[in-house]
Amino acid sequence: MRLRLRLDGRSPRRWHLALIARLAGLPGVGLEIDASPGPGGLPDNSHLLFRLEAMLGRLPVDGPSAFIAPESLRVYAPKSNAEPDLVLDLCGDVSDKTGPRVWTLLFDGRPGEEALLASILDGRMPVSTLREDGRVIASARLGTESIGSTIVSFEDGVTRATMFVAAAVSERRPRLEAGEEQPDPPAIPDLSLPFLGVKATKMLVWGILRRIYHLCYRAPHWRVGWRRLDGPDLIDLRAHPPSGWHDLPDDGHRFYADPFALDHRGRTILFVEDYEHARGKAIISAVEFDGTGPVGTPIPVLDEPYHLSYPFVFERDGAIWMIPEGSANRTVGLYRSTAFPGGWVKEATLLSGLTAGDVTLIERDGRWWMFATVRDFAADHDGGPVRGSYSDALHLWSAPDFRGPWVPHAQNPVLIDIASARPAGHIVERGGALIRPVQDGRRGYGEALSLARITRLDDDGFGQTVETTLRAGPGWPGKRLHTLNRSANYEFIDGSGRAPRFR
Repeated sequence: MRLRLRLDGRSPRRWHLALIARLAGLPGVGLEIDASPGPGGLPDNSHLLFRLEAMLGRLPVDGPSAFIAPESLRVYAPKSNAEPDLVLDLCGDVSDKTGPRVWTLLFDGRPGEEALLASILDGRMPVSTLREDGRVIASARLGTESIGSTIVSFEDGVTRATMFVAAAVSERRPRLEAGEEQPDPPAIPDLSLPFLGVKATKMLVWGILRRIYHLCYRAPHWRVGWRRLDGPDLIDLRAHPPSGWHDLPDDGHRFYADPFALDHRGRTILFVEDYEHARGKAIISAVEFDGTGPVGTPIPVLDEPYHLSYPFVFERDGAIWMIPEGSANRTVGLYRSTAFPGGWVKEATLLSGLTAGDVTLIERDGRWWMFATVRDFAADHDGGPVRGSYSDALHLWSAPDFRGPWVPHAQNPVLIDIASARPAGHIVERGGALIRPVQDGRRGYGEALSLARITRLDDDGFGQTVETTLRAGPGWPGKRLHTLNRSANYEFIDGSGRAPRFR
């Protein structure tokens, strides 16, 4: 296929190079670039805004938003006057009425980088679509863990857009649920000097307030909630239970999160992420539950030189296994317990060379499936810092056995959606249907918990429908709701709070 990429060559950026590298590397794709001047670029003074935020936030300035020399694009100039098979329009100025097919990249219904920036300044990440003659080809709800930072959000957005576009061109077309394509587009921002001055003042004030806050409190400070099951669980209730939740107590110098429980030989053991604030990293700890609740406090059972979380634990083939998140090490490791609930030894590295978040397995019809969100499916091709959300791109793998070998799904990423991609606990079966707890990060990391019904899971595709979204509130005081799991007699969730530094 002969593909023409339409972009404004007056101010190309590093994310354009990353997109070019992805497209040029696709099998059977011949790439050329139309880099004539065009609309849709970032507003004047956007570079001042980015540099201002980078300076105040001590952020790198050589990321995907950084300028590159226009000469970098000349190697992809058209070699002939022949029409391409497809035009990928980043500017929004290519007519789709005559000539070749045209796919236009939109952010909340508008083309161009300025539309992405407008949504970010409006306080949200946009829905991105590829449209051909008014028809949606593919759609994605972009994500970030830093919606308060314009430059980080912009770079996360364009980084994910490169994955999204390349997947669509490869005929792997992520789609959101019907009717969720785009919200109302915000106004294009006017980045005048008075606007930048006001924003700089607000950033300084909020920076000071955040510093004071963190001097007084340890934040984020997650906590685990538990309750004894004497009736329907959260998946059946679709609401917080009237009885409320008990907190798993901590000492204020550490927090517990990501609860996973396992019933084994008459004992219920809860595994948690155990994050010590002074150490700045987490280990996996465990505590037993008897008929009335936790017996003592969690004790360490697994430590590595890198951060560990999300201790996905299961029993199979006469042994207890765990796949903790080790994304800081860019691996997915499989551990086996030799002295339950401790004695964990690493049996295998299932995947490597990628940042995979919250790995979750399920066995279905004699086959194993692995779910995880992936931050950097492909490395930055020109050596710049990696960007992209940890939570918005769902990838699948399958294997005949949980030990592997794991084969990536042909449609990866099967979903790009900050509202429903990232796993949030064990997938469970109810009435013949698979219900997948997922994280909704539209208002911030781990802000809400949703329950999604899997409607398709096979080699050719994946589909799900979000049926319920639960948040913190009267039934679960705090700001976030993030994970859901259960044992035979107990149910567990987690969410964020705060802990005073001085007691």
